[in-house]
Amino acid sequence: MTGAAATQDGTPGEEREDALRPDGPGAPARAVLPEKEPGAFRTISEVAEDLDLPQHVLRFWETRFTQVRPLKRGGNRRYYRPDDVDLLRGIRRLLYGQGYTIRGAQRVLRERGMRFVQAVGRGEQTAPAFVETDPEPEPEAAPPPLARADRASLTAALDELRACRRMLAGLRPARTAGSDAPEPT
Repeated sequence: MTGAAATQDGTPGEEREDALRPDGPGAPARAVLPEKEPGAFRTISEVAEDLDLPQHVLRFWETRFTQVRPLKRGGNRRYYRPDDVDLLRGIRRLLYGQGYTIRGAQRVLRERGMRFVQAVGRGEQTAPAFVETDPEPEPEAAPPPLARADRASLTAALDELRACRRMLAGLRPARTAGSDAPEPT
């Protein structure tokens, strides 16, 4: 974007493109959209740009967080209310800023409520530190050693099973090296 602008001394001059960027000089160029009213609905592309997320992530979050319900119009176009944007911002802060998992963020929504997560998104609240509540299960203790009598009976049963296997192997006809015929069942 170039255009005539007044320099510090009031004379016409070229306006620097960096100065127009919302994040200041050196920031990546963004399309400067006309400012909407605070209560206006936002499209998915506007919300995705505002939250610095791809659109498919917002669609995915709709499947995981039932509280996110944009208004859908013809052609399945999504329009987000200001409360939806605050909720998405809060979910983003929980997931990306505080290290919550999706399940953990769902738990915060369930236990603390949608208004709390919206407040987190606006920066008015801070979610509790993420704590894993499902610790790794402890490995089971080794079974107690077998008594001598139990060990002897198990060894005898194993010997019987091995004898049965030998008998069955003797009943099966021997396969020849060149035989492609399948074994009879």
